[in-house]
Amino acid sequence: MKLAVNIDHIATLREARGEIEPDPVIAAGICEFAGAEGIVCHLREDRRHINDRDVRILREVVKTKLDLEMAATDEMVKIACEVLPDLVTLVPENRKELTTEGGLNIAVMKDRLTDVIAALTDKEIFVSVFVDPEPENVDLALEIGANIIEIHTGKYANCVTEESQIKELGKIGAIAKMASELDLIVTAGHGLNYYNIFPFQNIPEIREVSIGHSIISRAVYTGMQKAVEDMVKIISKF
Repeated sequence: MKLAVNIDHIATLREARGEIEPDPVIAAGICEFAGAEGIVCHLREDRRHINDRDVRILREVVKTKLDLEMAATDEMVKIACEVLPDLVTLVPENRKELTTEGGLNIAVMKDRLTDVIAALTDKEIFVSVFVDPEPENVDLALEIGANIIEIHTGKYANCVTEESQIKELGKIGAIAKMASELDLIVTAGHGLNYYNIFPFQNIPEIREVSIGHSIISRAVYTGMQKAVEDMVKIISKF
């Protein structure tokens, strides 16, 4: 299993003071040096953390894989087609949310997502869709032309009982297997940390996890390089 590190909250800290540091671009380099195999950033409509400058410089300096998370809007499609990240992950976006609250409603957005994915694919950009672990999302992802599904693990991460956690893991595992058998690449992310990641060693279909907040939180105490190295050591055994 591979680790992609989301660096959004390095930018959140920068924007808290409206200053120029800490710089998410420098953080990305540290993450790669420490063993991360991808860098994730979410360019939001309101630019609350990552901004246009960050994305353009990251495209120049990231040596592994740059995953641009974004909503399926005309503005974001235009930016992606100019910047040419290795991967675009399409996510739902709500101005009032603190963080992404769930997966895409592909059934409702099917026509729009099909057009967006076609535009990105024309630029040779791989496309992932961020989805809840529901069976219908696998077929819908194929229908709209996605290359990858990223399973939203937020509900699993928020479970407070072992019973509910096992139930959510079962759903994640079933969707991962189903998607893999249909030749979709499977990744996962949201709310994963140094403790709840361990059960994922039993879901071999998940090739990569995207983790941000917990790594950056640990980095406050241990430093960015050590925080990434610790997570790489855990998931490299899966």
